Amino acid sequence: MKRRNILKGLSLVPLTAAGIGSSLPFSSAFAAPPPPPTKRDLFKELGVTPVINAGVTMTFLSGSLMMPEVLEAINSTAHDFANMYELQDKVGAKIAEMLQVEAAMVTSGAACAMLLGTAAAITGTDQEKIKLIPNLPGPRPEVIMQKTHRYLFDQAVSTTGAKIVEVEGPEEMEKAFNANTVMALFFNAAEKSSVTHEEFLAIAKKHKIPTFLDAAADVPPVENLFKFQKLGFDMITFSGGKMIRGPQSAGLLFGRKDLIEAAKLNHSPHEAPIGRPMKVNKEEMFGMYAALKSYLERDHKKEWNEWLDRCKRIQAQLETIASVKGETVVDKGPANAFPSLHVTWDQTKVKTTPKDVLEALKSGTPSIVANGKDDMLSIGVVLLKPEQVNIVARRVKEILQQAV
Repeated sequence: MKRRNILKGLSLVPLTAAGIGSSLPFSSAFAAPPPPPTKRDLFKELGVTPVINAGVTMTFLSGSLMMPEVLEAINSTAHDFANMYELQDKVGAKIAEMLQVEAAMVTSGAACAMLLGTAAAITGTDQEKIKLIPNLPGPRPEVIMQKTHRYLFDQAVSTTGAKIVEVEGPEEMEKAFNANTVMALFFNAAEKSSVTHEEFLAIAKKHKIPTFLDAAADVPPVENLFKFQKLGFDMITFSGGKMIRGPQSAGLLFGRKDLIEAAKLNHSPHEAPIGRPMKVNKEEMFGMYAALKSYLERDHKKEWNEWLDRCKRIQAQLETIASVKGETVVDKGPANAFPSLHVTWDQTKVKTTPKDVLEALKSGTPSIVANGKDDMLSIGVVLLKPEQVNIVARRVKEILQQAV
């Protein structure tokens, strides 16, 4: 019998000493309720140092913090099972609707999306190829990239068995296509491009080869979630655990329906494809859906003004020290294009360096991680909880004052 039914039945028992005594000990019926359980501190239990992130969304710092509605989505869906094929399809359909594309799916981060997108371009829906990748017979599939776009994460592409072909300029890109070419990859945050977005798309489309855009950290602005499919990219990825503030290990892959369907076939819950080790649990799928919905509905102008205000508040406290100057700087993007406070000082008057300040922040209590260069300290504000703004300002001020 369920507990609620037992309690409901008790309400029918006459409240006499005999009645109570026959069902429950007298003392338990009228005793004070037990004290609430002590809140468990897993950071303390495991000896892990909590960190205040006064930098940017870095994976080694666990990305960003999930929004309350994301945590609610995770917690509210953790108590029941779900058919993962159905969930991936239905979450993907809703995400595609929100992003105004043909199809979408949740991946285990943007790097997984790169692997799955490449696999989709190689295998399509061919079950034999899906089974054999990355050990397909014959010449290796080729993915075209600009030489200046090569970066650490393109290893996700070569994991599929594909060979990366480097090009410089439209003319060289044009000549690089052959019978083995399966995809062309554009790294959106590259510092230099010898082929523009428009040229890249035009050349690839001429050869009828799918295009992939890695824009993992490229929101804000929110418009970037829509910009690149309108330009014509066939597949696009954004990280879910950065400024969208979804689960750190979640990402988005969206674009052309046939390619997204092929990517799903290369992923879990299918039992043996290349993407099986990169499974996404149901809570992360629900959480990613909730995060994207929250992000699209957010008042981005208000949020931006709050970030600017944080910079001003920290600047005002630090500039009470002689020679210390602060300047609000917005990164040119497209990755991490949000405001930070750059702090400089006369090192003959404040006898410390940004490097020393960073180390003092990191090793102090609380531990604070920021960024900087030889002549400048960079304080990120977008990942701070409201109550942490003054904590960061006060701690930086203390360190600088000690060096005067």
